[in-house]
Amino acid sequence: MARRPRLKGKIYSAKARLRRMLHHEKRARKKGFELIAGIDEVGRGPLAGPVVASAVIITDLNFIHEINDSKQLSPKKRNLAYSEILNNAIIGIGMAGEDVVDAMNIRRATILAMEKAVMNLGIKPDFLLIDGRIKLNLPYPQKHIIRGDSKSLSIAAASIIAKVTRDTLMMTYHSIYPKYRFDLHKGYGTKTHMKRIVKHGLSPIHRKTFKIKVLR
Repeated sequence: MARRPRLKGKIYSAKARLRRMLHHEKRARKKGFELIAGIDEVGRGPLAGPVVASAVIITDLNFIHEINDSKQLSPKKRNLAYSEILNNAIIGIGMAGEDVVDAMNIRRATILAMEKAVMNLGIKPDFLLIDGRIKLNLPYPQKHIIRGDSKSLSIAAASIIAKVTRDTLMMTYHSIYPKYRFDLHKGYGTKTHMKRIVKHGLSPIHRKTFKIKVLR
């Protein structure tokens, strides 16, 4: 008999969390916006590989239970959520490669990746919910939310799509450049990664402008 209250508590907690995560989407809908895209990126900090951004318009709000900021989910839960999002949302992906990061700087490359993600949705959104303070040069109303991946369902979904997309790409790079062990660190500056750079030098996908700051 003790299990029922526990289950009810979990259900209530999940519903309360869902209401909190939909706060910004509901406010936008009250203003008449229907196609609301959440936007987030991953890959600003790594020493190698691209910045990947995602734009997500959720078409069915009833399917999501484990959506959260991608950093808060285990790889298993993240991959399950990724599959659910693909089946219940409109997705756009944008990337800015390491060459673009070196040429433009990381902030401008991030903006470019986010703008590409929105343009790759395949439809025009009515409203953008963007993680952080980055303003996009796009003709759509925008709301910027600090730590938006923990406050907006659409942004949280975008963070998951971006994270899984980039991790998958870095696994591909691992098969091309196995001595750097991109499968372990996904390009971030771990001790293992730094030792491999010192031993083997830079690969074609390393960010040259980042290397100077880290290895000096």
